Amino acid sequence: MSTSEDKPDELAGTEQPFVAHLVELRDRLIRAVIAILICFGILMVWPGSGALYDLLAAPLVSHLPKGATLIATNVISPILVPLKITLMSGFLVALPYVLYQTWAFVAPGLYTHEKRLVLPLVVSSTILFFIGVAFCYFLVLPAMAQFIQNFAPTSITAAPDIEQYFGFVLTLFLVFGLAFEVPIVVIVLARLGVVSIERLKGFRGYFIVLAFIIAAVVTPPDVISQLALAIPMCILYEVGIWASVLFIRHTKAPEEKPEEKTTS
Repeated sequence: MSTSEDKPDELAGTEQPFVAHLVELRDRLIRAVIAILICFGILMVWPGSGALYDLLAAPLVSHLPKGATLIATNVISPILVPLKITLMSGFLVALPYVLYQTWAFVAPGLYTHEKRLVLPLVVSSTILFFIGVAFCYFLVLPAMAQFIQNFAPTSITAAPDIEQYFGFVLTLFLVFGLAFEVPIVVIVLARLGVVSIERLKGFRGYFIVLAFIIAAVVTPPDVISQLALAIPMCILYEVGIWASVLFIRHTKAPEEKPEEKTTS
């Protein structure tokens, strides 16, 4: 006679009623919203909504003709737009805490090897998004503003509307923030087994073409911003392939123990 000894489930006994999950989800959402509002309130006091907008507009204003400024074509735009920027800034400041609440909600239902998979991805994706936004603000926006001013006819006085500029910059921040998530997408696809490492390497040439097509579609029609988006995407794709090899190696599920047979 032979018997097999099954490996115990580490999540056994941790199940909670569905209502308890809803209550916990509500509580964590409330905490996340409160954190965003607290950051919003602090930023309203210091440095203030006006100072935040001046900071956001600095890359463009510094390249406008002498004496030119941004304009407001809507009556409440001088108040509404800075408030929107402050709220967006509050969300970005509170984002690590918001992601922590998300992690704390899902972590109890994950196995140890799954936690080793999710937590690094949450942290690295947040960091990469902030790097993408910073890359856009410090490098892309000033270069693009200078490029546009150099090609603008002298008979045109540049005076962008603040609402249009806010929407334009917010779109660029989102585009570059998501573009810098390329390594995360590559790692997830490889780790889940959707695409093998060899297939990812073989797709390298097609991705380069795809990156330039995406850059041409989502960025303004100037060479600076298109190259500034396409080239980092290609580099990050290579980083994602390299990181996938290490990530898969360190997040494998524990192998099942061989069945122990006993005879009687």
